[in-house]
Amino acid sequence: MAKTKKKDDPLAHLPEWAQKLAQKYYTRTVSTFLVYGAVRDLQPVSHEGDKVEFGPLKSFFQHELFGGRDHVIFYDRSSGIRAAVPESQQDLQRGLAGYDAMYGTDFAKTMPRDPGRALQILENYLRMRLSDGKSLALVIDFAETLAPAGDLSHLSAEDRFVLATLVKWASDPQFLQGDLSIVLIVENLAEISPRLSRNPYVANIEILLPNEEDRLDFVKAKLDGKKLQTISDVPLAALAKMTAGLSRINLDRVLTEAIESGVRITPEVLKDKKKEIIQAECHGLLEFIEPPYGLDAVAGHGKAKSMLRNAAAALKKGRIEVMPMGYLMSGPVGTGKTFMVTCFAGDIGVPCVKFLNFRSQWQGVTEANLEKIFNLLKALWPVAVMIDEADAFLGNRDASGDSGTSSRVFASIASFMGNTEFRGKIIWFLLTCRPDLLPIDLKRQGRAEEHLALFYPQSDAERDELFKAMQKKTKVQVDVPSFAALSKNLNFSGADIEAVLVRSKFRAVTEGREQVQASDVEAVMKDFVPPSYPLEIELQNLVAVQECTSRELLPETFAKLERDYITRRVKELKTLLAEQ
Repeated sequence: MAKTKKKDDPLAHLPEWAQKLAQKYYTRTVSTFLVYGAVRDLQPVSHEGDKVEFGPLKSFFQHELFGGRDHVIFYDRSSGIRAAVPESQQDLQRGLAGYDAMYGTDFAKTMPRDPGRALQILENYLRMRLSDGKSLALVIDFAETLAPAGDLSHLSAEDRFVLATLVKWASDPQFLQGDLSIVLIVENLAEISPRLSRNPYVANIEILLPNEEDRLDFVKAKLDGKKLQTISDVPLAALAKMTAGLSRINLDRVLTEAIESGVRITPEVLKDKKKEIIQAECHGLLEFIEPPYGLDAVAGHGKAKSMLRNAAAALKKGRIEVMPMGYLMSGPVGTGKTFMVTCFAGDIGVPCVKFLNFRSQWQGVTEANLEKIFNLLKALWPVAVMIDEADAFLGNRDASGDSGTSSRVFASIASFMGNTEFRGKIIWFLLTCRPDLLPIDLKRQGRAEEHLALFYPQSDAERDELFKAMQKKTKVQVDVPSFAALSKNLNFSGADIEAVLVRSKFRAVTEGREQVQASDVEAVMKDFVPPSYPLEIELQNLVAVQECTSRELLPETFAKLERDYITRRVKELKTLLAEQ
């Protein structure tokens, strides 16, 4: 909470976001503030000596940020208009009585909640009190329900009126010159009209999820002198670190359950709770991947594993400045790209998340979902982010047919990936068997910087090593002298070998046996015909070679190929496949 500020700074006790808001207010250049992000989280409301209490954002505005204002008014579509304290409520009633006398209404008896009439009442009251030299603050919650994002032609007449009113307020000379602050609260910036979020007279203020220091302060305040050891096996500093990505409300839930239910906080309990809470928070937009293995579990790909181990070692030492912004993992289907990334996350001990479908048919929802994902990733770091089938999942800048949503989404992802502020904190893994279809915007240096290529086993030793690794994965133990001999040196992928082992287990169970025998594997191998897509596999191999940024990763058979030949052959294969 900005403890590095000087002691004589009157804003030093405020959270960083509130300091930004106050500083912009003091410049007198804006009076309207759009507050977004973790707006439903708890904020430090009062300070008594070293004791800090926490409350909702509205309480923070009322008691901390606008505590010295003459009148603080709240409005949202559900609760209507209400003042922060009884004195202000009475003053508001007097103002409404004057409004009724002037316009022949009876709003003093029953204040309207619909924004069309409520904003007219509020504007009249604000102008009247500003003329009296009063200082005021108006806090409008759920602002996206008043001025939703979307094409202006698709908005209702009331929505257009409300939007025009809010835009007018932002640049109104009387509001700018008077002692007035108008705060619009919205969770996702993408959900509110860009006529407000991009208005030069509106200051966008983001409330981030609490960082490690904030979480440490909250735990201390929650314990209120109690010893953490009575409820937790995890030390205080480790608890603050391990709860990255949780809001104070979520952290409060974890601590309250431990205090009231007597369930001790262990690393395992904390891990499960954190996963459950975050997946609920992001509404199925992200999937947490449990990395049960490290890179030692990956068969073959020795040079690729070596590169990732070096990166893991640098990350563990805190040398995030030398980390790539991201990786492009390419290679034919079944080469273990997903497994490799999962094992890398297991090696460095950081959370690994996978993008799920964040797109929606409703306008504005896709951008809002993406904003929520980005906010969570910023709070979770260090975190590995895996995007499978990236060429199809991410789209491109030229996408059309959906009012520009896809192109905006692509631009947002590309911009976020290229933010060097997150180097070593958010590690991107773009997985694809067709890297040539991935837009250059994402795979250039500064985004997916390292391009790793994985290939099928090239030698008998690699085939046998992969077979042993697949035995561990499928938990099918069988003594086979040489899988390479059985496969007759065919290019079996890891998926093919896994299918062979599962079929062998099925054969044994069918015959009433639990133990798989070598004869089962031999019988399956005689019958098994691996899917054959020679042109597709050749194309996937060659485009992986084209994209690979390290010569050491290329098998000898590919390393000796001339670039001109590869380029020419890729064009031929694409032509042949198009004809098919």
